[in-house]
Amino acid sequence: MTRLIALVAAALFVSSSAQAHDRADRAEKRPDKRELGQDRRELRDDRRDLAELESILADLRRARFRNDRRGLANIDERLRAHLQAERFETRRELAQDRAEVRRDNREVRAADRQDLRDDRRDRRDDLRDLKAEKRMSAERERIASELSSLSGRQNRRSLDRKEALVGELIGMARRELAETKQELREDRRELREDRRELHEDRHDSRRGR
Repeated sequence: MTRLIALVAAALFVSSSAQAHDRADRAEKRPDKRELGQDRRELRDDRRDLAELESILADLRRARFRNDRRGLANIDERLRAHLQAERFETRRELAQDRAEVRRDNREVRAADRQDLRDDRRDRRDDLRDLKAEKRMSAERERIASELSSLSGRQNRRSLDRKEALVGELIGMARRELAETKQELREDRRELREDRRELHEDRHDSRRGR
């Protein structure tokens, strides 16, 4: 009878340990799914930003060709509104990147030896993203400052410079779109790996019962 009780207790312990491990794994997957949602939103925003800048450049060239002074003034307003929206978006993305780095730091401190390498890799990737976002923000602010100084000027030299600066913004938007696509692919791959590991852990847990 005592032996039977001991066997039942051992089985319950293994089962509860497996369930606790599953809960911990599910808790770890939730941020991954949240990051996928963020990536999809950023991808949608990046595509919209690129389309808007390409439209602005096309309209700027059309207004120059027609010598449309009102159209050129409207371009200045659209650029100002676009860059202001970009500032708000950048602040939000920087806040998300900093939150991810803080979460990575907590996971590295709490990780066991098996997960430590993956957690350190995630932290390294998120730090890289944070630095890239800061660098792009500084570059965009430089362009915004120069465009602000050119606002209202419609001589040939000023308009040439505006076209060049909008071209720079388009190049940045294309790079940002490519980086977001790459990040989305990486997060999907990591989520697949996590699901495979969870499945293997559950399989090993059942075999150990």
